[in-house]
Amino acid sequence: MKKAVIIILLAGLAGAVAFFLLWNRDGNGEPTGPVADLKEQLNNPNMLIASAAFERNGPIPAKYTCDGENISPPLTFSGVPEETKSLALIMDDPDAPRGTWVHWTMWNIDPATINVAANSIPPGAVEGKTSAGKSGYGGPCPPSGTHRYYFKLYALDANLNLDESANKQDLEGVMAGHVLGQAELIGLYSRQ
Repeated sequence: MKKAVIIILLAGLAGAVAFFLLWNRDGNGEPTGPVADLKEQLNNPNMLIASAAFERNGPIPAKYTCDGENISPPLTFSGVPEETKSLALIMDDPDAPRGTWVHWTMWNIDPATINVAANSIPPGAVEGKTSAGKSGYGGPCPPSGTHRYYFKLYALDANLNLDESANKQDLEGVMAGHVLGQAELIGLYSRQ
């Protein structure tokens, strides 16, 4: 009797999961909401980048934007491959009116780094130039509407020979062929 009840409960649970996975899709059949998050995490099953300041696909608090203190948010890294020699980070906005706007680049981050506090960079890391032509973090400041801000973390098999005058294109150029894994965190922001 107990086995039959357990089988029925498991079958019901499997059906509910299947319904949830099929129901949460957009008009093109792509996953949305929690399913999209799950798909993203499965594509990067080991590496993860997160923030205590905002949820994945959630609003970035004004404190970390041009409307607030304009400081970098706290970040957490996990699941970095063991053979990683350094980490690199790119934060950009693909919704900017004149093409993707780069808000932050950083490389030669120690692969043992698991937390980056707000308004700081890990020892030994290098910050490069943003689309504003400055080194360091430049927070979200969209001219209109809600923009998506991508924080992309890369595990590399080498340290990079770049100085703070390098930009995103320079960084991507030297990273080519050295990426062991990557993870992504998206935050949203619109000005009030």
